[in-house]
Amino acid sequence: MPDGGPPVFDPAEFAGRLGQRLHAAGVAVTAERAARFVEVLHLMPPTDRDRLYWAARLSFVTGRDQVAAFDAVFAGLFGRDDTLPARAEPALPAPLGPRRPAVPGPRLPGRWDRVPPGGGHATPSGRGDASQREDEALPTVASDEEALAGKDFAAVSADEQAALRRLLAALVVATPPRRRRRTEPRREGGPVDLRRTLRQSRRTGGDPARLVRRRPTVARRPLVLLGDISGSMEPYTRAYLQFFHAAASGVRADVFVFATRLTRLTAVLRNAGPEAALSRAGVVAPDWSGGTRIGQALAEFNNRFGRPGLARGAVVVIFSDGWERDDPAALGREMARLRRLAYRVVWVNPRKAAPGYSPLAAGMAAALPFVDSFVSGHSVAALAEVIAAIGGDAEREVKAR
Repeated sequence: MPDGGPPVFDPAEFAGRLGQRLHAAGVAVTAERAARFVEVLHLMPPTDRDRLYWAARLSFVTGRDQVAAFDAVFAGLFGRDDTLPARAEPALPAPLGPRRPAVPGPRLPGRWDRVPPGGGHATPSGRGDASQREDEALPTVASDEEALAGKDFAAVSADEQAALRRLLAALVVATPPRRRRRTEPRREGGPVDLRRTLRQSRRTGGDPARLVRRRPTVARRPLVLLGDISGSMEPYTRAYLQFFHAAASGVRADVFVFATRLTRLTAVLRNAGPEAALSRAGVVAPDWSGGTRIGQALAEFNNRFGRPGLARGAVVVIFSDGWERDDPAALGREMARLRRLAYRVVWVNPRKAAPGYSPLAAGMAAALPFVDSFVSGHSVAALAEVIAAIGGDAEREVKAR
């Protein structure tokens, strides 16, 4: 760090140091949860104490029995609600090891205030206690959109819909790459392209003076989005359809919705703006806010679209709370078929974000054995975990906790 320059906020270091304190207090902190917290800090810089509290709690805490220990650590580090002034500058946890010099880099989104050297309150001269460690402060200037990013979709008001649509449109979805059978020329390495080599040897009297080689081309895997539009998912349906619209315009994606029947919305979402697409989707899908027959919808998808090729090697994402009206065993059979076709299956259940959640719904319990990643996706910040699961950053193992 240049002399006199402000320290650069390092989300990874901050997450590691906070995770160390939580682990010492009995919270089961893992590297995966710390990485999830870093993703949330990048997407939604915590501009006040409340935003930081919920970002950290949703990232690190996985059981009701851990809340008390988390609250004690958080209050010890950052104070309680009535003790922090509007522009408090709390100290961060002690570093995990010898402190490395900060390397200047790009600033994160949002406005970040810094703590002067020492990590405490600055003196009128702008310098802190030289005997204390140099720590960064948490952001203190709130932003409406940053606060909205951590808000549950079910709690978003009508006045906040425009801002929510902008946040969802800014999300970038990328599927994992895969090798294709089609090849392309390359100068060296790879197998010899005999046909092109012989054709080129005509210029040298039939002598293959130069070998032409080929290599496989690489393309992104297709993405399939299946959204539950039944009555139990109504608080989240609008936000998810806006996310579908953004995803369908960024990658090769096919979008379906279901309640009591399956409806394909790919053309509707690609050929219209967000608001027009949402209006047309309500007309195209007549079972909007109806009952839920997930097994029947998946059977229709597997038979008409998935097995013929749409799901082969694709990343399939299902947005549903798992409330099944029909026999859960049928849902399990269709999930097994889908899992054999797809490259990865991700299940997004907004109810998972509730404290003490357990997959007790019969449909959810039947589907989980065939799911690679089980995430909540209840807010814009939580959709970062969905995007990571789509891209392959999440573990290929369901964690139903």
